[in-house]
Amino acid sequence: MFEIYAKALIRDIQNTGNKDIAVDSIYFGGGTPTLMPAKLLCDICEAVKNSFNTAEDTEITVESNPFTADKNYYKELIEAGFNRISFGVQSCLDRELKALGRLHSFEQAEKSVLEAHDAGFENISCDLMMGIIGQSVESLIYSIDKLCSLPIKHISAYMLKIENGTPYDCDEIRNSIADDDKSVDMYLTAVEGLKENGFEQYEISNFCKGGMRSRHNMKYWQLKPYYGFGSSAHSFVGGKRYYYGRDIVGYINAPEKLLEDGECNALEEYTMLSLRLSDGMSVQRYKELGGDIAKLETLADRLCRHCMAEYDGKRLSLNAKGFLVSNSIIAELI
Repeated sequence: MFEIYAKALIRDIQNTGNKDIAVDSIYFGGGTPTLMPAKLLCDICEAVKNSFNTAEDTEITVESNPFTADKNYYKELIEAGFNRISFGVQSCLDRELKALGRLHSFEQAEKSVLEAHDAGFENISCDLMMGIIGQSVESLIYSIDKLCSLPIKHISAYMLKIENGTPYDCDEIRNSIADDDKSVDMYLTAVEGLKENGFEQYEISNFCKGGMRSRHNMKYWQLKPYYGFGSSAHSFVGGKRYYYGRDIVGYINAPEKLLEDGECNALEEYTMLSLRLSDGMSVQRYKELGGDIAKLETLADRLCRHCMAEYDGKRLSLNAKGFLVSNSIIAELI
């Protein structure tokens, strides 16, 4: 099945390819790509390089779960040009990993990170979950310190969210996870703890060392165009969004099943995405897209008085306290 799916991906990449399109980021994710043989990932990556105008310093990322690959696997990816890897670690305490239903231990996660680094990955990212059942502020600090002791350059830190229809969608679980007050404490603790360990917060949930922001994710947040390939993959090209259906067999058998998701509302999307970033929102761009400057200035004044943002007349940027209520801020502006 992996080989058939890889062939379908390569087919669509080649059909879409255009040497006039510049590419400086390739991302393998949306699941656990490292369940596939390394050769298939390398073949797909090579298809992208051959089909588009790919920059010499292209950031090539693969998502992975601990224990799904080993040092030889990582070396094979390095030789093919992969230079960034993202691990779904989530916690450094086994009891919290068990509560999440994860199949790995922290010992396995640590081993995977070290093996990837030894194989040649210098740009390593790890996911950290907050609000896990039984997690305390103290155990969160422990996980932050343990993660930051590893040779990693990037951390994505998210609050646990219970999705409808999942096994965790029940009152017992909902009543066991962090409430709003505890979630605030955890988030602010994580921001401060990561800062103390040398990680810059550049987005609501993302932190990096040495300016190693995720180039790929920055394209989403800055409304740059991108192509997605595979079942459920999304693209944003020419101001319009497209996507493939979730049916993997259907995707393999029907190469023309790219569906249009409609045009985006430029003002809404710019406001929502730019305020996720520590760089903030350009007042000029907001105005060009039809934003209400008087409303923006009134809101900015209020946010600054409550120490939730910075505003210099040219840019509005939220800080950690502002990020906590960013949804209501964005709603007010749009």
